[in-house]
Amino acid sequence: METRKVSELVWRDDLYPRITHDPEVIQRYAASIDKLPAIEVNQNNEIIDGYHRWTAHRKENREDIAVTVTQTKSDAEFLVLSIERNAKHGLQLSNEDKKRMARKVYLENKDKNALADMLSVSSKTITRWVDDIDEADKEERERIIKDMWLACYTQEEIADVVGMTHKSISNKLEDMVNLDKCPKGTKLSAEYQETDWTPPLYDMWTFAKNANHKHFGNTHVGIVDNLLYTFTKPFDIIVDPFAGGGSTIDICKKRLRRYWVSDRLPIVEREQEIRKHDLTDGVSGPYHWEDVSLVYLDPPYWKQAEGKYSNDPEDLANMTLDKFYETLTGIVMGYASKMKPGSHIALIISPTQWPNENKETIYHDIDLANKIPLKLERRAVCPYSTEQYNGTQVNIAKEQKLWMVLSRTLLVWEVK
Repeated sequence: METRKVSELVWRDDLYPRITHDPEVIQRYAASIDKLPAIEVNQNNEIIDGYHRWTAHRKENREDIAVTVTQTKSDAEFLVLSIERNAKHGLQLSNEDKKRMARKVYLENKDKNALADMLSVSSKTITRWVDDIDEADKEERERIIKDMWLACYTQEEIADVVGMTHKSISNKLEDMVNLDKCPKGTKLSAEYQETDWTPPLYDMWTFAKNANHKHFGNTHVGIVDNLLYTFTKPFDIIVDPFAGGGSTIDICKKRLRRYWVSDRLPIVEREQEIRKHDLTDGVSGPYHWEDVSLVYLDPPYWKQAEGKYSNDPEDLANMTLDKFYETLTGIVMGYASKMKPGSHIALIISPTQWPNENKETIYHDIDLANKIPLKLERRAVCPYSTEQYNGTQVNIAKEQKLWMVLSRTLLVWEVK
């Protein structure tokens, strides 16, 4: 076993067996970084096996990583090794991953029995998967087209990736935006028709547990879900410039909403999905603003996040209070200037109390509601769990007869 510089390793997306990555696995690996086994690379420092472990090291800003080195003679051999490793240990390949790889390898090697052994499936399954390679290629192209379109890539960008004409992409998208042609489960989810869905009827939104990927400042994905239900329809665009752990991406995919998500510092485990953009440079979004029905803002809550993201004075969490309000107001109005009448801008924020030296409460929601010259259409309260306070804080609150902040406020403005 050897060590390599984390920054020197190369990830070959074109030879990676998985369709998607798992941010939660990366976070779990990061929490036990010193117990992880070595990853496998070839003589060119290209990662054969261990993408999630390598990304966990990047997340923890580690300089070095343990590796085992395996010589590869070609990309075809590299791909076979990567599939074998991923199919038989660690984070297992899904059936869709295996099907995709079976078809890719079969073009080079027609040995179905070897493929079955490599992917730990039956020969009968391999035969079913590779019987119609042309149909498989078509399915793969359509998956890429749909995923890129939902992520608000232009038709020209999609055409370049899949090697089709702009007109062909346009024709494909006409079918994809027809809900009646979607699978039944997908349609039910997009229209909020699942039997276990409960619509928001009151202005108090309480969630038992934060279901998001772990990331400082994350809010429960149910808040975004309620907003999508109330203010959007299938295939509308949602803009989230404080993407955090990326939960907006996940819920938009589930509900068949398009999304434009960005962050000042995208987390490494979702850097392929979250665009990098600093709002102090101006608002960002898709070229077709007429399709944007909702902008969701979950900014740093001023002093509560001071120094958590960076030490940059231009970071919202590190600004003076007046500058914080001025910047947030400018962001809201910047989006409003681009959006169509009847669309909405939602912002969630908590009062600042505990970081203040005298523990006085600054009600950011009231201040922003008064400062932003748009119609405040709705307001909801989103309580925290009581577990956010420790015993010392509780005792201080008792001594000073404080009311400890236990909620955030969601403000929703309508664009006129």
